[in-house]
Formats: sequence, C-alpha cells, structure tokens
Amino acid sequence: MTTPASSASPASAITPQSATAATPSPSGGLGGPGRFGSLGPVGLVLAGGVSVQFGGALAVTLMPRAGALGVVALRLLVAAVVLLLVCRPRLRGHSRTDWGTVVVFGITMAAMNGLFYQAVARIPLGPAVTLEVLGPLALSVLASRRAINFVWAGLALAGVFLLGGGGFSGLDPAGAAFALGAGAMWAAYIVFSARTGRRFPQADGLALAMAVGAVLFLPLGIAEAGTKLLDPVTLGLGAAVALLSSVLPYTLELLALRRLPASTFAILMSLEPAIAATAGFLILDQALSAMEAAAIALVVAASMGAVRTQVGRGRRGREKTAALESTGLEG
Repeated sequence: MTTPASSASPASAITPQSATAATPSPSGGLGGPGRFGSLGPVGLVLAGGVSVQFGGALAVTLMPRAGALGVVALRLLVAAVVLLLVCRPRLRGHSRTDWGTVVVFGITMAAMNGLFYQAVARIPLGPAVTLEVLGPLALSVLASRRAINFVWAGLALAGVFLLGGGGFSGLDPAGAAFALGAGAMWAAYIVFSARTGRRFPQADGLALAMAVGAVLFLPLGIAEAGTKLLDPVTLGLGAAVALLSSVLPYTLELLALRRLPASTFAILMSLEPAIAATAGFLILDQALSAMEAAAIALVVAASMGAVRTQVGRGRRGREKTAALESTGLEG
C-alpha cells in the first residue's frame, strides 16, 4: 500500500504520492538526506515502493499481536510523531478552510489505512493492493473522459475478474470489499492531498493530517489491542512498520520528485501490485496462482496505459497552446 502525499493531476491520478510536499526543502526537512540521491530518481521511487510493500508485509506479521486496528494506530501515531518533529509545521496563520481541508485529509488517510489493513488481514497482500489500485485508476479514467481510457478500465476489470476466479470465490468477500473500500479512499486521498498541498507549504499539511488520523484512530486501536500496544516488541515492530510504510517512502519519493516528471513517477507507481505480490511471497509465503499473476499483470498494464494516455493528452495540449500563442491566436 502507498500513502505518502499525492498528486491530483489526472496524468498521475493513479499515484497517491506527489502533491502534498510538492516543494520539498533543498536541505533539511523531508528532502534532506542527500545520501539517498546516488540511487537516481527511478531508483528512489522503486526503493520507496519496495519499502511500502515490505512494510505492509511486516504489518501483517504484527496483526496477531495487535490486531489490524492496533497496527494502523501504531503506524499512524509513530509516523505522525516523526513527521511533526521533522517538519515542525506552523499552527498559526491558517484559515478555517485550511484546517477543514487538512482534517478531511487526515480522516481520509485514516480510513484508507484502516480499510486496507482490514483487507490484508483476510486476503493476500498482492491481490489486496491490486484491488485497492482500482480506486485511483477509476479516478484517472473519469478525469480523462477519453474513449481509450475505457479500454484500460476494461482491461483492469478483466484482471479483477481473473483475480476473483470468475466470481471472487477464491478470495474472502469481506477482504475484497475492504480492499475496494480502501481504493475508494485512496481516490479521495488523492483529491484532498492536492488541496492540502496547495494550502500548506512543503510537507506541513501531510504532517498535520497524519496527526489528525493518529488521534482519530488511536481509540480504535486501544479498543482492539488494549495494553498489547505497550508491549516493547509490539511497539518496536509498529515503529518499523511506520518507518517502512510512511516515513522512508515519503523521503525517497520527495527526493525523486525533485528530478523526475510526475508522469514517469505515476507509471513507476503502477508497479505497486507486482511489488506487493513479491513482498507477500518473500515475507508471508503467499504464493500466487498463474491466474492471479495474470490478473495482477492486467491491472498493472491498465494503470500504466491510463497514465501514458493522460501524459500524451497533456503534452499535446501544451503543444497546441504554444502553437496558438506563436501565431497570435491565443488569448
């Protein structure tokens, strides 16, 4: 699963990771660790994706100790503390609309995480991420309104059909429903992440929204796990999940976005279901059948196709505008 800041542009609507901190600090803050820069921007994005999905796999191993809600509470709480300490967001000088936006963003983030972790408690990680990515993909198709994108939507639906074995008899229905719900929240997350990014500098909005999500989810985690959350091993593993699934990916992806076009970033993020399936196999021994592997490949291909279509449309639009301007026909 991916939950860093998002891009709301249609060209990158399938990725939840590019707008909230669209102007990272050149030195310090989340954009500070220069030692990661040697990986190259593509390497940074892929490393962030691997970190997110292996963090998700680690979270699954933690669920017997703290439950799905307890794991979400720990992840959001630790990530919020780290981001607040690093970003030190300014609390004064924001309008009521600003705070309303960041609160809704935090609620969306908490709901997305809660639904996804309920999903991976019931179905394998790879299929869960594959179903989840349908939310951003649907947002991309609807934002585009181009006929070709309905081809990509059909391809994705074919993948979902294969993933469910022709009727979801092979997947727990509740788990599949939770994953689809997480996808819907992911699409909403994209929208409100971009709005938050326009109202707060750097990653301040993300840090505040993470704090809102943590405050909202902590009572649910305590209700499910109780004093188990205070166990040192549970706390340590929860902190590891937060670092792998939130803090480290945010840092890597913000560094990458300083040197990588958002369109390329979105295409790379389309690989998330495949990375999740690999993490599930290596960490959780969740082997995929040939049909499930084909289903994931179809959804990945549909996601990449939708992004490339949007990128091409945006490029042609810019070229047309430039041509009109050069002939004096624009404006």
